[in-house]
Amino acid sequence: MQHVLIVDDNQEIRDLLGRFLRKQGYKVTTARDGYELRECICGSLVDLLVLDLMLPGDDGLKLCRELRSTSAIPIIMLTAMAEETDRIVGLEIGADDYVTKPFNPRELLARIRAVLRRTNASGEAFDASHSGGRILRFAGWTIDLVRRELHSPDGALVELTGGEYDLLAAFVESPQRVLSRDHLLDITRNRTALAFDRTIDVQVSRLRRKIDNDPEHSMIKTVRGAGYVFVIPVERH
Repeated sequence: MQHVLIVDDNQEIRDLLGRFLRKQGYKVTTARDGYELRECICGSLVDLLVLDLMLPGDDGLKLCRELRSTSAIPIIMLTAMAEETDRIVGLEIGADDYVTKPFNPRELLARIRAVLRRTNASGEAFDASHSGGRILRFAGWTIDLVRRELHSPDGALVELTGGEYDLLAAFVESPQRVLSRDHLLDITRNRTALAFDRTIDVQVSRLRRKIDNDPEHSMIKTVRGAGYVFVIPVERH
């Protein structure tokens, strides 16, 4: 049973989501602030965090930044419609997805399932001798599409959020081919693009910071009016 932690200072939302997700087969724990969140994280294994942006004390952005410094736990942020800037900042500091209030619980359920599908793939059994070409190398980097792991040229494991990993996987699977923002958004978040949605731009920027040694010669080039292209040759093993 996968464990979802809901952090929201609104008891009605906590109770409603708790009942709904339990009926869908999830174990659910709720917390009302950062203090209770930290207690839950320390006391049990949590598979996914639903984190409200506006909280008493430490807000959702601060808590997300704190968690990302020590953990790769998937995070879906709850935000108000008017808080576009905060949503973008949330994605920049490592949130995997966001849902705007007011929302339909079924929409949140779909987002939870999508994020968990991505992260659970990393737990699949792996045999290097039967990798079937699922290990790709580019510019000294190695991405394992079975384990969902990225290793730097010096062999270090690089932490990626689910969205960052899916974005990089899309690029290395189609190198030197222009991929539109709509296509990338559909791959990384399992939904169609909204007008002026900057999610992909934010995630590309964050991914560049992790894999580019020279920002002026990025592996991911912007194609004005079209999307992005991964310009580095990729070898499959």
